[in-house]
Amino acid sequence: MNDWFGAETLTGQHVTLLPLSHDHTLDLQEAAADGELFRLWYTNIPAPVKVEAEIKRRLQLYATGSMVAYSIFDNKSQRVVGMTTYMNIDVTNKRVEIGSTWYRKSVQRGPLNTECKLIMLRHAFNELKANAVEFRTHYLNHQSRRAIERVGAKLDGILRNHVIMPNGTIRDTAVYSIVPSEWPSVQANLQWQMDKPRD
Repeated sequence: MNDWFGAETLTGQHVTLLPLSHDHTLDLQEAAADGELFRLWYTNIPAPVKVEAEIKRRLQLYATGSMVAYSIFDNKSQRVVGMTTYMNIDVTNKRVEIGSTWYRKSVQRGPLNTECKLIMLRHAFNELKANAVEFRTHYLNHQSRRAIERVGAKLDGILRNHVIMPNGTIRDTAVYSIVPSEWPSVQANLQWQMDKPRD
């Protein structure tokens, strides 16, 4: 744990972010199996059999102060449907990345991701007074890049040959960020996306 971020429950209308716990293992295993998203080569979603090890890894990073990990709880179904984190926490410069996020396929394209980002950004900017919040993804993960851009983050650039992926390919990483002066507009846009009528 660090002296800037702590693991506290963040609550919204559709979603609640619960501090990650081994108690969520079964729900997370089912979520990882839904749609077999772990087979996407450009992501790091754990296979169901690796979920327990991933929970352990994230909790170890929390203990070192570099990550605060959450289980994403769907208020409607009353089940954990994915994971997300504040990561690469830079206490000195008050910068943080929101990442390592994934949801079971059956809840994608609904309000959960939008509200999850809204309450995480609100916490980072309003309570923690972050100087910047980053989002990073594989350059070729077009679905993720579109989602980040819909949040309102701006592309800072591409880190070429940045990460060696589990399959041996080398990832170019697209880096986006939001800074405090942009937060009011980003917040208004996310709230509008939450409030607009859905089909």
